[in-house]
Amino acid sequence: MSRKRVRATVRGRVQGVAFREYTRREAVRLGLSGTVQNQLDGSVAVLCEGDAAAVDELVTWLAVGSPYATVTGVDHWEEEPQGETGPFAIRFFP
Repeated sequence: MSRKRVRATVRGRVQGVAFREYTRREAVRLGLSGTVQNQLDGSVAVLCEGDAAAVDELVTWLAVGSPYATVTGVDHWEEEPQGETGPFAIRFFP
């Protein structure tokens, strides 16, 4: 299994529409570790790590998002995998 780690910033109407919870559910379904967090600028930050194909699937999902979200853009970049394991979690404002 090839591991991958990605950070993403999701822009649009993504706060106040259960985006974080839907992202958490999708990441759990895919078996990923990481976090999702609202940002002060109205975007949502996602950090995910796990099987490379599953990470790619979550990144693709982020472009559509939750049923009530309107995603206008997703920026993402790869990082060196850290071997992160454990549940995917919602984090609150920094």
